[in-house]
Amino acid sequence: MSESPERVPHRGDILGVGVSMTDYAEVVRCVLDAARAGRRLLLTAADVHVIIQARRDPAYAAALNTFDIVTPDGQPVRWGLGWTRQAHLDDRVYGPTLMLHVCEGAAREGVPIFLYGSKQETLDRLEVALTERFETLQVAGKRAGRFRPLTPEEQAHDAAEIAASGAAITFVGMGCPRQEWWVFHMRERLQMPLMAVGAAFDFHAGLVQQAPPWMQDRGLEWLFRLTREPGRLWRRYLVLNPQYLPQIAAQAAGLRRFPHHTDLSEATRRPCPG
Repeated sequence: MSESPERVPHRGDILGVGVSMTDYAEVVRCVLDAARAGRRLLLTAADVHVIIQARRDPAYAAALNTFDIVTPDGQPVRWGLGWTRQAHLDDRVYGPTLMLHVCEGAAREGVPIFLYGSKQETLDRLEVALTERFETLQVAGKRAGRFRPLTPEEQAHDAAEIAASGAAITFVGMGCPRQEWWVFHMRERLQMPLMAVGAAFDFHAGLVQQAPPWMQDRGLEWLFRLTREPGRLWRRYLVLNPQYLPQIAAQAAGLRRFPHHTDLSEATRRPCPG
């Protein structure tokens, strides 16, 4: 486990993954508190795809269960917490929106950030977009992804670069499951919040359009994204994600229990992506 902050949100089990029963305000407070204290905090935003990937890969599930905060990124995950844990959450905690809230707080409090992953063009556009939106935000550094497993020397180099930059929060935009594996493998090297925020980099850089709010609120964001990127996303949304509803229904009805994986022996052998 990571060195958890003094208090993090309670978690409810969704198909064997501990998902935080929380809201934006609580998560932002946890992140900024840890950033100011120079304390490690591992965070990712879990949509249905993350949950199903974890169901199919026990090592990935075990890695996720070391995170301090796993937000209910997708509406179906939020609904699942309501069905299984009677968690009355007013909204999901969506990775791209959470990133903006944290950046707003970081700008207000003078907390520098680092951007890791994606392509250099995306990072350059993202930095401009964020600093235009939050004028006092300090982007201490950024590093594009290599799109391959990192060597131990590259892991050490990247961690040293981030630490030397003066950043107090690192945002990671590499997509599921690569970004969670990166956070997991870097957890011993960086004493700061490491936030996996998925497609937030592309959204805020203006490269990918977000679904309209009415579709997001009704859990239809998947349909919007599928129509925009069918070649890349068809398997996720038409093959993998449909497995979620019958499984969460079985869990809610008490018909099936799902193992809560914590054995990290296989997870530590997985490569660190970059």
